[in-house]
Amino acid sequence: MKVIYKDGTVGECAPEEELHILRHSAAHIMAQAIKRLWPHADFAYGPANEKGFYYDVDLGDTKLTDEDLAKIESEMKKITKENLPIRPSILPRAEAIAYMQELGEKYKVEHIGDLDEDAEISFFKQGDYVDMCTGPHITYTKALKAFKIMGQSGAYWKNDKNNKMLTRIKGTAFKTQQELDDYLKLLEEAEKRDHRRIGKEMGLFMLQDEAPGFPFFLPKGMLLKNALIDYWRELHTRENYVEISTPLIMNRKLWETSGHWDHYKDNMYSTLIDDETYCIKPMNCPGGVMVYRSQPHSYRELPMRVAEIGLVHRHELKGALHGLFRVRCFNQDDAHIFMRREQISDEIVGVVNLINEVYSKFGFKYSVELSTRPENSMGSDEDWEAATNGLKNALDRLGLPYVINEGDGAFYGPKIDFHLEDTLGRTWQCGTIQLDFQMPLNFELEYTDENNEKQRPIMIHRVCYGSIERFIGILTEHYAGKFPLWLAPTQAKVLLVSEKCAEYGKSVYEALRAAKIRAELDDRNEKIGYMIREAQVVGRVPYMVIIGQQEAENGTVSIRNRDTAETTTMTLDEFIEKITRENRDRV
Repeated sequence: MKVIYKDGTVGECAPEEELHILRHSAAHIMAQAIKRLWPHADFAYGPANEKGFYYDVDLGDTKLTDEDLAKIESEMKKITKENLPIRPSILPRAEAIAYMQELGEKYKVEHIGDLDEDAEISFFKQGDYVDMCTGPHITYTKALKAFKIMGQSGAYWKNDKNNKMLTRIKGTAFKTQQELDDYLKLLEEAEKRDHRRIGKEMGLFMLQDEAPGFPFFLPKGMLLKNALIDYWRELHTRENYVEISTPLIMNRKLWETSGHWDHYKDNMYSTLIDDETYCIKPMNCPGGVMVYRSQPHSYRELPMRVAEIGLVHRHELKGALHGLFRVRCFNQDDAHIFMRREQISDEIVGVVNLINEVYSKFGFKYSVELSTRPENSMGSDEDWEAATNGLKNALDRLGLPYVINEGDGAFYGPKIDFHLEDTLGRTWQCGTIQLDFQMPLNFELEYTDENNEKQRPIMIHRVCYGSIERFIGILTEHYAGKFPLWLAPTQAKVLLVSEKCAEYGKSVYEALRAAKIRAELDDRNEKIGYMIREAQVVGRVPYMVIIGQQEAENGTVSIRNRDTAETTTMTLDEFIEKITRENRDRV
């Protein structure tokens, strides 16, 4: 694809840059369309991003409607058909300010004022519209062939809530119309799978205005949540973890020692108790450290694998809250491993294998990212190098491909992040493994080695699910609410064809419950077709147990499979054996 750079040269861009340049150019074309429709519009920032592009605009008292967004898209199409050339120019800083003042672009003037005194400012012009930008861009507007306006929202100037609220107009663009159509179909499917809608339909959880960001789990949601936790406990017991529970509220001094107060206090809730500041924990790790420190340890006890499903609270801005994906309190399936230096590789390998087993159970593919030392880190260069090499060695030993994410580690150590890919191809960061030399040092943790000398242990922080609440949201959308049998809140629903078979139907229901199968009984005076559709489509129940006069007389059950819609007749004992086996094997 031909592009034009800020110095006026034209060339072919790299294939991996094409989409970003198209979307950045689309933001300029959208701005030109807005300016034509609302000449008083004043523009702030208009970048491309991984989903498309947007422009933050000051429209004064104008409030946009859906019809207005359609007008913007229509005007953009006109601009592309006009095939306007896009041409750059460069001005010294002072002249650039004067130029933007002349055009009445006060946000651009302020932006230039934030740049270096000796900076040269580049501009790109198409027709009657000019924008400040470093480029590169497409050479003619006709090169933008596939785009769509996606919506609007509010955004503070410079992302500062003390500044004016602007209108953020969002769109997306692709190289071809087919790619755009495929993306829109994906969004349509994602809308159908929205965990907030499915969660409400299935009665899993609710969100209330009285508690923004603090989800309520309903009875069926708790069945799902507990099934996940039961699986987690089973695996961790097998892998020789011990489980603990630590307090929700602890003294601020603890968080100062751990480093969280300095690095994380803006996201922490605190309260006064006995005239001292206490914090509601945003992390479980200091509590786990206190448990380790409560008694002396020998090298023979290491590695010591300590697990905790702990409720944590983190302050998130109200506008960032989103269903179960972004909340203010959640259960973290934490574990902290205390070990010797020579055990690092083995323990990392063990954790990676455990996480791989969990994700494979749900059919997730995943990629791995190694995040290195951030700017605001704690600890020595030597410790960071040793910790980073420890993670690299373990990944190399496993033969796992990974990418380096420079500077995105935790403040106390480097980390491995696992990015899941769901059935729609979307990625989610869930599991993480963090290697920590700092917290054992801060808390003066020790163990006695084989020579009866005191040594400092190394610590691993790790999660599999991450946030259990968020993982439930991901699973809900991944499966579109059609959870596998072992996770399904209702595993079997007994449906009565008529009142004549009520006694037998109730006995079937009671037998299922006695066999520890999560069953429900639907004995309403409704048509059987309606009850089947409701159980299959709304309740997403794996097995519908249909009881009519024939089943009552023969002592059988007719089983309708949610996924195949096939109905099979068998004895009640055969069905109980089948569902018990599937539940045990978690299929």
